Amino acid sequence: MGAAPIARLKITLDDVAVLRRVEVPFDIRLDRLHLTVQAAMGWTNSHLYEIRAGDVGFSTPDPAADWDDDFLDARKARLDDVLEDIGTKKLMYLYDFGDGWEHTIMIERLIDPEPGVFYPRLIEVRGRCPPEDCGGPFGYADLLEAITDPKHERHAELTGWLGDGFNHELNDAEALVAEVAVLAKSWSRKSKRRKGA
Repeated sequence: MGAAPIARLKITLDDVAVLRRVEVPFDIRLDRLHLTVQAAMGWTNSHLYEIRAGDVGFSTPDPAADWDDDFLDARKARLDDVLEDIGTKKLMYLYDFGDGWEHTIMIERLIDPEPGVFYPRLIEVRGRCPPEDCGGPFGYADLLEAITDPKHERHAELTGWLGDGFNHELNDAEALVAEVAVLAKSWSRKSKRRKGA
């Protein structure tokens, strides 16, 4: 039996010009898909999330939350099974229920794994991920307007809040590729340990 196929995913941040293409094992658990999206986008994984396929939502249970009954456990669901059961090639990913960052995840195609490559793998980066806690797409648009106009009434406040490290025109592709690679190597080592046990 051959190795499991690899799914090439196109992830777009709705309402913001940000795109990522990643390759993941088609049988990846949804909690790991969540972590892959976090690393590829540049989010900090400091808020709740939901992966939705059709009318079914998945998340990682949070003992402090009172909404766990609204979701299925993402640790017990795999991408290939979910897509087959729901009959779709598209997932919705919501990050930060307050800011409401909505992502569309499209399965572009299935490919054979490349020998010696660890997955997931980030293969394309377009656009810079917005900073956390800036108010969602509309808050981000307001933030960009303020930081690019030195005469804007909130320019000093918001540039001070962002600090010196944020430039919305530059993506940080090299760092994002490295973050996804860290996940891939970590999961590969765990998989090898299980097979050797």
